[in-house]
Order: sequence, then C-alpha cells, then structure tokens
Amino acid sequence: MSCSPMPSDYHYVKLKSDCSRSSLQWYTQAQNKMRRPSLLLKVIFKYMLPVFGVCIILYIIKLNYTTEECDMKKVPYVDPDRIKRAQKYAQQVLQEKCRPNFAKKSMARLFETYKMDLLPFVKKAPRVNEAEYKYDPPFGFRQFSSKVQTLLEVLPEHDFPEHLKTKSCRRCVVIGSGGILHGLGLGHALNQFDVVIRLNSAPVEGYSEHVGNKTTIRMTYPEGAPLSDLEYYSNDLFVAVLFKSVDFNWLQAMVKNETLPFWVRLFFWKQVAEKIPLQPKHFRILNPVIIKETAFDILQYSEPQSRFWGRDKNIPTIGVIAIVLATHLCDEVSFAGFGYDLSQPDTPLHYFDNLCMAAMNFQTMHNVTTETQFLLKLVKAQVVKDLSGGIHCEF
Repeated sequence: MSCSPMPSDYHYVKLKSDCSRSSLQWYTQAQNKMRRPSLLLKVIFKYMLPVFGVCIILYIIKLNYTTEECDMKKVPYVDPDRIKRAQKYAQQVLQEKCRPNFAKKSMARLFETYKMDLLPFVKKAPRVNEAEYKYDPPFGFRQFSSKVQTLLEVLPEHDFPEHLKTKSCRRCVVIGSGGILHGLGLGHALNQFDVVIRLNSAPVEGYSEHVGNKTTIRMTYPEGAPLSDLEYYSNDLFVAVLFKSVDFNWLQAMVKNETLPFWVRLFFWKQVAEKIPLQPKHFRILNPVIIKETAFDILQYSEPQSRFWGRDKNIPTIGVIAIVLATHLCDEVSFAGFGYDLSQPDTPLHYFDNLCMAAMNFQTMHNVTTETQFLLKLVKAQVVKDLSGGIHCEF
C-alpha cells in the first residue's frame, strides 16, 4: 500500500498553530487525502486480480491436462519380425566401415551455416565480441560471462576425454526417450557404440534390455538431471545445458558438492538433484552456440523476442540439440528412440513413464513438426541412421 509521507516538524508546528480551522475540518481533509490511495488500490485489485486468477487457473488446467496418464499395462504390441529386423539393422550399421569426419562433412553439405570447427564444450569465458555473448541463455551467455568464468575455474577439464579424442573414428548413438524403444531389444547393439549419449532423466535401471546400460554422456538441464544415484556411472560425462541464471548456481553446487540454498531452489519448475555423484573432472558445459546453430541456422527458427508471457516455439528439444552435438563429436552418428506418432494419442510418450503421446499437442516450447522434418531430412540424406525407425524406417 502506498502511504502519504509523515509530516515534517515544520508542518506539524504549522498545523498546531493554525487556529482558523477546526479540528474536525482538519481531520476530515486528512481522511480524504488518505482515502485516495485506498480507492486506487481497490480499483487495481478489482480489475487485475481476476485477470491473474484466470491465468493461474488456465495454467493449472493445462498442467493437469498435459500430464494425462496412459495405462502402461497396455504396452503396444511389437511384431516379432520387426524386432528381428531392427536388431539386424543395428548390427549392420555397426559392421560398416567407419568414415572419419563423415557427419561433419555431410552436415556442411546440407546446411551452409553449419560450422565444422565449432567446439562442443565451453573452454573459456566468452568475450564481448564472441558468438557466445550475443544471446541470453540457452542460445548464449550474455550478461553471464562472470558466472561462466567462475564455473570454468572449478572444472579441471573442458574437452572430450583423451581416450575418446584420440580414437581415429568414433561412432555416436543418441538415445531418445521415445516409447518406440519398448520391446525392440536394442540394448546389446547400443552398448557397442563408442559414444552413447543419454538425455535428461531417461533411466537405464530396469530398461537395459531395450536401451542398453552404457553411458558416455548424460546431457541435461538441472530439472532433467536424474535424482537417483543409480543412473550415474563413475566414467560418465555430465554435460550441462544452461537455460537460466540459477542453472549456473546449481551446476556450481553440484561440482563443488555443496548444498544449494533454499531460495535458489524456488526458481526451478520441478525438483532438482541435490547431488551428482561424479568427480569435477566429469562435468562439462555445453557450448550454447550449438543450441543457437540448431535453432536459428539449421531449423530456421525466429530469434527470441521480448514477450510478457510465454515463449516463442524457438527452443529445440534437447534430443535434437544432442544429435547436432553428436555430429561435432563423432564421425558417424545414429539415434534411437526418436519420433512422435501424434496420430496415436493414447500410446506411451516415453519408454519409462505413463505420459501419453497426446501431451505433445499441448507443450508450448518446441516445434515438433519442424524437428521431425529436420530429422527426416538427415535420415533420407544418410547423414544419420535411425535404429528404431520412429522417424524413417530403413529396415
């Protein structure tokens, strides 16, 4: 509430000596002056509160609707012949001769703006004239260079592990979270790739027959990091995708094995991990220019605009970002567990939870159609291989 300032000593003396006005007249005028702010506040509350109330109700309804549960006892039937074909195709991909720099050269042919020499992880704090500084997270580190520098000082390593870096030809597989992985039994084949990239909290425990149990990179933002210690292995790389200011605080706490202050936790939209059981040398920061390249240069999304409410659909899913990252890390790239069949809204969205495919119709951040067309283009141009056939089946 906005209150009138207290009268100064001068005004107080003057009021006491002003005998020409009665006490009642002075009191009435003072009351009228104090009533004006109250009336203004009443008007504001009368018209603004209903607006905010409606927004909150709609948001809650939206959250409830998008978390509609699917009956996981009714897992879609998988044709045994399809299982055999998928497993045979994955083995064929692994047996083909690995071609050095194939993924980068192929991407450069398809997309003129693709930068073959782009570093996958942040090695130094960005300077004002560098690409990392042009945009706010997740597309850049504008206004956060000091926080980046602080993080880099506690990270002893900033590059790909030496035993993988020196390998003459690396095969990557990006494992998505799609329900299409149910029943395919691709775990054995996925374990044979040199680099296995997993996304967010997608679990291995209990699903290894279909998704494997090897992890080279766990790539996630804070809210997506697994809460269970069982999902981390001592030789994993934890690649952090930073979206907002408090993400920097969270990552620093995880690296230094510190407790994140309660007030910082309030700024996350869901529970975040309290501890990541990895040594500091296993943490990396994703180069935000890879997200920028994916969004604006490859997918041709519009650049971010200032908005009072919500976002434009210009942020790629972490899965598509991971595939572009894989082309910078590896010579040959495959993926599994990608593809949204929106024509079957009652089928499982993920292989590990009870969300329905219908939930994708109500998310407001990602352009699923554009991303599907992009992945289809990559598969048809034979830049990458789709091992589960969710985007384009080649088996």
